[in-house]
This record gives sequence, structure tokens and C-alpha cells, in this order.
Amino acid sequence: MQRAEMDRMVEEHFGYEATDDVDGVLATLTDDARHHLVGSPYGARNGRAEIHDFYVELFADAAGEHVEPIARRYGDHLLVDESEWTGVLHDARLFGFPGRSGRVSFRLLHVLEFRDGRICREQVWPDAAAIAHALS
Repeated sequence: MQRAEMDRMVEEHFGYEATDDVDGVLATLTDDARHHLVGSPYGARNGRAEIHDFYVELFADAAGEHVEPIARRYGDHLLVDESEWTGVLHDARLFGFPGRSGRVSFRLLHVLEFRDGRICREQVWPDAAAIAHALS
């Protein structure tokens, strides 16, 4: 997959996330995709059904206001996206801080792999220390 194709797919994926569109997000994934919010007590999600449930929880618990792109790096069928997320967490349980809420800004590192023009693996590495500090 070429860089432009990866960028287009990731922008589409992130666009659906920004509008809380679970079905749109799922449309950017392969049927057997794997999603892992690293550090989450719930572990990795496998396949669209489990990933669907993750996004339903995420969109109920997080209200994003802004995502600031910082940098992207590319490999064969691989994209690493670094960005800063700003918004409100209503219950930070997905990030390992159950019952804690508040306005946060933290770095995210997305490691995305592609197959057949879609995302087949997504690892999301949030800056847990920044989240903990913001919610303390």
C-alpha cells in the first residue's frame, strides 16, 4: 500500500472516530482486524464484533474536542501516527482509570497495519501518565 492510500484510509478512520460513527469505523477494518488500546484492562479486541463493542464504550466515555497531528512514519503496509488528543473523559475506565473524569490532553501513538486496502491491526498507545495527571 502506498503512503497516500494509507493516509486516506487513516483519515477516513479518524474522521469516523471524530463523529462517533461506529459503523463507519468498522467499514475501514478487515473482518478479522485486531484492535488494542495498550494499557487498557480489557486487552485486545479481535474481529469486528468485539471492536464494535470497544467503540460503543469509547464513544460513551470520551468526548473528543480536537486532535492535533504531530508526525507520521511509514513502512511496508505500516503507518505510525503520533498526535495529541484533547477532550473530556466521562469515565476513564478504558484507559485504566475507572470512575475518574475530566478534561484531558494527551499524546497518542497509533501503530496501524494494512491488508487489502483496509486496517487489519491497530495498536493505540496513550500517554497514561498524562491522563493520570490530568484526572488527579
